[in-house]
Amino acid sequence: MQVDGANVLVTGASSGIGAALAPMLAERGATVAIVARRADRLAVVLERCQQHAPASRSYTADLGDTDAAEALALQAWDDMGGLDVLVNNAAIPKRRLVQALTLDEVRETMRVNFESPVRMTLAVLPRMLERDRGVVVNVGSFGGRVGIPGEAAYCSSKFALSGWSESMAVDLWHTGVEVRLILPGAIATEIWDQPGNDDPLYQGDLEPAEDVAAGIVAAIEGDAFEHYLPDMKALAEYKTSAIDDFMAGTVAFADETRAQRG
Repeated sequence: MQVDGANVLVTGASSGIGAALAPMLAERGATVAIVARRADRLAVVLERCQQHAPASRSYTADLGDTDAAEALALQAWDDMGGLDVLVNNAAIPKRRLVQALTLDEVRETMRVNFESPVRMTLAVLPRMLERDRGVVVNVGSFGGRVGIPGEAAYCSSKFALSGWSESMAVDLWHTGVEVRLILPGAIATEIWDQPGNDDPLYQGDLEPAEDVAAGIVAAIEGDAFEHYLPDMKALAEYKTSAIDDFMAGTVAFADETRAQRG
């Protein structure tokens, strides 16, 4: 898939990775449809896109409403005369110790981070298969390969997205529709300071959202399924090879961090 000349739908495009990605795609020659809840922020991103791709458009929607998410994917397809790439990027954080989590919080997180991309994908997949062409990009998280303290709801949604993406890629192996799984690490986005969340344990350096966006562009045009951005694959592989040691180290890190904060 070449970005130049492609029609691309990007969710969660009013800030962070999505806001960095959409104009980058437009600059590379794509016509972009962008989706988010905040119309004012979305308008700023759309203006940047239209400087390079005047036919780009925006849709204001809350993808936590999964019926609306599915309908929007089909509307974007019809409005643009087809989609070549669907980037499922929208997500919400949920930092809360599992002892304090409510079922409603878990359901909300799964609805936005997992069910919404699944329903948008299933809406357009038959049309992509009919053309035998398309790329579905699922923006997961390093937390979709490794359990993070205090983020059971978030990690469960991202683990689910990772498993969905992997199995989908295998099922579609002999078709012209491809799947890309993006696994960002600690990225400089608004996910760190959202209301209704505990403070994050991680206080280290954050990677620029633009670096992840560039990695997604490369993933669309490349042929590899999985992309750690930045490259933390070795840490994930260590976790799978020594899970008990990894978990003990994770707990020690969490305990020390909490003790330092008093």
